[in-house]
Amino acid sequence: MGIIKENVSKDIKAQKAAQIENMSKIDQAFAKYNLEVDEAAVEKAVKRIIDEKVPANNTPEVKKFLYGSVELTSLHTTDTEESILAMIEKVNKQDSLYPGMPHVAAVCVYPVFVNLVRNSLEVDGVEITSVSGSFPSSQSRMEVKVAETQLAVADGATNIDIVLPVGKFLSEDYEGVADDISELKEACGDVPMKVILETCCLGSLSNVKRASILSMYAGADYIKTSTGKEKAGATPEGVYVMCQAIKEYYEQTGVMVGLKPAGGINTPMDAIVLYTIAQEVLGDKWLTNEMFRLGTSRLAQQLIDELNA
Repeated sequence: MGIIKENVSKDIKAQKAAQIENMSKIDQAFAKYNLEVDEAAVEKAVKRIIDEKVPANNTPEVKKFLYGSVELTSLHTTDTEESILAMIEKVNKQDSLYPGMPHVAAVCVYPVFVNLVRNSLEVDGVEITSVSGSFPSSQSRMEVKVAETQLAVADGATNIDIVLPVGKFLSEDYEGVADDISELKEACGDVPMKVILETCCLGSLSNVKRASILSMYAGADYIKTSTGKEKAGATPEGVYVMCQAIKEYYEQTGVMVGLKPAGGINTPMDAIVLYTIAQEVLGDKWLTNEMFRLGTSRLAQQLIDELNA
């Protein structure tokens, strides 16, 4: 009887192995993860973190860390060379105006302003992030997306933020999504690339998990919540699921992928909540100004105001 059970077990394992071998590479990747997210359980976990852990992080030290993680962003239709230069001037003058504060992690602009930023930014260690790939819709020919990305890198971008092709994702063209991301990653060369999931458009937290895993397998160096151009931005629940995906991907591959919440981060407390979620799910290894970024246009000054109150 024991031999029969052993043979049956071997047959089942062989069948499963054959099934996996016949899957596409994307399906093989998905098979390693539980992509069905219990939304009620996520809400409960987030509520516990907010109630029990956030108060302890409402400190000057955490706020200074958050300031040093900010990607100071200007992505307006009304942006001008003058307005971008005014933003860069604030960064350049920070040491004299706010001694003891870290500098922001990056400035984030449209590709047309990258060369201007490169020539005017005087602070070492501040990255130049450019949105690219037909931001914010990602609805353009691939040749256009690649050319825009290559030009941004040539002009001096040291980070590139692209948008997941949400339409393809919602049509379940996962191979097409992965191909787009991989091609843009190749266009970036050695420059780190963030993939914006536009979580508010994905329909469910299960899709947030799936999009996170797909983006990382396709080459994302960071996953980012939002463009800030849609109906909503970063939510605690979405960030929690993205952190889970990053952790599980790291356990499977040994590759650390960064996190960038963006959009709708309106107060220091919003940022503290997201920081605390990352701390609880990912641990201190991810709590560096390189691995944890915040995309925002207003938070930096609010943090300075609170720290100097």
